Amino acid sequence: MQRNPFREGMPKERVAEPCAMVIFGATGDLTRRKLVPALYNIARDRLLPPGFAVIGLARRDLSDQTFRDDMRGAVNEFSRSRPVVPEVWDDFARGLSYVSGDFADASAYTRLAEALKRVDRERGTRGNHLFYLATRPEQYPEIIARLGQAGLAGSESAPWSRIIVEKPFGHDLESARELNRQAHEVFTEKQIYRIDHYLGKETVQNIMVMRFCNGIFEPLWNRKYIDHVQITVGEDLGTERRGAYYDHAGALRDMVQNHMLQLLCLTAMEPPVVLAADEVRNEKVKVLHAVRPIEGPDVAREVVRAQYGPGFMGGKEVPGYLDEEEIAAGSKTETYVAMRLYVDNWRWAGVPFYLRTGKRLRKRVTEIAIQYRAVPHQLFSGPETGGVEPNVLALRIQPDEGISLKMTSKTPGAAVALQPVVMEFRYGTSFGVEPPEAYERLLLDCMIGDSTLFTRRDEVEAAWEFVNRILDAWRAPDAPPLYRYEAGTWGPREADALIDRWRRL
Repeated sequence: MQRNPFREGMPKERVAEPCAMVIFGATGDLTRRKLVPALYNIARDRLLPPGFAVIGLARRDLSDQTFRDDMRGAVNEFSRSRPVVPEVWDDFARGLSYVSGDFADASAYTRLAEALKRVDRERGTRGNHLFYLATRPEQYPEIIARLGQAGLAGSESAPWSRIIVEKPFGHDLESARELNRQAHEVFTEKQIYRIDHYLGKETVQNIMVMRFCNGIFEPLWNRKYIDHVQITVGEDLGTERRGAYYDHAGALRDMVQNHMLQLLCLTAMEPPVVLAADEVRNEKVKVLHAVRPIEGPDVAREVVRAQYGPGFMGGKEVPGYLDEEEIAAGSKTETYVAMRLYVDNWRWAGVPFYLRTGKRLRKRVTEIAIQYRAVPHQLFSGPETGGVEPNVLALRIQPDEGISLKMTSKTPGAAVALQPVVMEFRYGTSFGVEPPEAYERLLLDCMIGDSTLFTRRDEVEAAWEFVNRILDAWRAPDAPPLYRYEAGTWGPREADALIDRWRRL
């Protein structure tokens, strides 16, 4: 029988051990919009371990019952499966409790330790603890240090302790290295789960399955057959309520350093020997090390940055970036980045990868598009045929998750007229179920101890090394210009100089 390394690496059962989860920042938006709705959906699907408990920790003074009521309202508002099923909620809510305290106050961690002991005793969570930092990034070092001082860091093995750190993981290479150093003073690398919710999306996970399980794709996944790759992450919203954070970060830090480079790695990586966390992450790190640096004068040629001005979205006038709330007067923060980069290895030498992301673009869409080379000799190239468009394999990550393949076909009739046609697969219609949200998969993976979809220390630092060179060029006296684009468009005209034609989405 032929050996299947991917099947060998798959866990036979995805069953988590009993555990308790502590959410720092339990009254914040992330907890309300994503974390508790995701945990409820995991419970609804009967995948939570028995006795699972959640302890929320934040500064507001709340009773356990008030916290439960607030979280029920959050699930009813934001869960993909709503309204709540009373019997599911009642069972889930019995494990919800709350501890009030300041993240910098040592006594808060004493109360937290007491609450965990009570939960371990009453719920049978066996001393297995998962800490989620749903707070501002500048609070990460304080919380990590306090957990260590309170003796809550635990170990890798049972009873285990794990910590999930939200992005952004650092503001640049130096701060990322310092945060890694601080985290490793308390936790081991195997205990640290750096979360990027893009990696929990079904279509992102399906990249490896599609490539490595289908013989019609992997042999063609290289420089001989692929002309170029386009990765687009378009947002139709502005800064919303994140103006202060976004003006400090910008599109390069907020999207390229994490989400987009993760998509690049999964698209360009070599097949791992087995589907195990470190084997997969080793291959992703190799891609980042192979990305050709963009620095100095090359930044002006290979990278375009821009900021949106006033425009129209859905027929309604919207303000420009400088008129948004919490944006500094005269801010030079980029809301759009496009770049051309190369992965200098045997598989991808000479194949350009085009990345673009921005706010207030024409529509919300995340897509990886692989455009294939033209056939070596065109038999149907006359004007009467209508021309031949290139084959494109597109992986739609959001919305309408799915995969499409564009190819050329003859239209019905006596004349030889050509027309592009699309073969399409969509998750919703093909499987008849709504795919789980990213946080559902990632939270369950962390409970199980599967770090495949979480980023490792060297991966984070390698991504920052690439991005830092661009940031340095933008801070230089002879920095490339910050262009403007109208809200509701696909970005500045200057980005068109990078590529013959961006995909029409």
